[in-house]
Amino acid sequence: MLNWSFLRTQAADNQPPQLGAGAPLVPDPIPPRKAKIALALGGGAARGWAHIGVLRALDEAGIEVGMIAGTSIGALVGGCYLAGKLDELETFARSLTVRRIAGLLDFAIGGGGLLGGLRLTKRMQEHLQNLSIEELDRPFVAVATEIQTGHEVWIERGSLITAIRASYALPGIFEPIKCNHRTLVDGALVNPVPVSVCRSYEQPLVVAVNLHYDLYGRSAVVKHTAAVATPEDEKAALSAHPSSRLGVTGVMVQAFNIIQDRISRARLAGDPPDLALLPKLSDIGLSEFHRASEAIDRGYNEASAKLAEIRRMQTEAFR
Repeated sequence: MLNWSFLRTQAADNQPPQLGAGAPLVPDPIPPRKAKIALALGGGAARGWAHIGVLRALDEAGIEVGMIAGTSIGALVGGCYLAGKLDELETFARSLTVRRIAGLLDFAIGGGGLLGGLRLTKRMQEHLQNLSIEELDRPFVAVATEIQTGHEVWIERGSLITAIRASYALPGIFEPIKCNHRTLVDGALVNPVPVSVCRSYEQPLVVAVNLHYDLYGRSAVVKHTAAVATPEDEKAALSAHPSSRLGVTGVMVQAFNIIQDRISRARLAGDPPDLALLPKLSDIGLSEFHRASEAIDRGYNEASAKLAEIRRMQTEAFR
């Protein structure tokens, strides 16, 4: 005779364990989707080393970067990051001294700028030679300005080195870059913090790194009286503000600095990022590239302080 009780016992032994009487099986929770962030890395000359610190903090936290749009030094750091050369760039930046910087400058006579930039280009070629933007594993756009028309130019294909050089070709300092029948200069003339580029790529979460926000504060209109300054007045002014004596290059750079600040404020007001990282860099001069370690650390600290907010926004982007 068939032993039904034995079969029932054996079948029960083969059942998966129950959580309780009548309790349904609960599937493992599905982790929430997290949006990759698009980075808009702004211009700022020597202050731009802060971008390295920002990227270090994001990488350590496991926050994925989906694309980068960069202007000027933002294009340099962003391009090197996507090319897998951030370590080399950071080592180079931290090694800079005033003497080493002077050795990298090549003065050009009769060109469109005081510096030809060939020695800097040679250093980039050691790591980025023959690399095209299309070969990068994520979208990259370098912003430049066409000098004849004032057009904003987005370089998204072709030579990575040429795109970077065009983006940081500060007028009057570096020679303009000839590219496909266009003469290109620094992109900060038209788009210092390229949030709009990331938006055009329909990125769900845009994080901007603005290097100029704390330089001048809110713009003001000053009512002033035109009076002839005496030699004693000028001497007193220089004693109170020793840094107020600017050479030709200093005047050009400072004027460009003001332009970047005002354009950034106007463009970001109309097209704000989802989050802005604002490292405090006002005491680092635009030409003080030898202070890279300070700038990198400040960028790292600013990004680290905003990690919780970035993670929250990554999750909410898909709700």
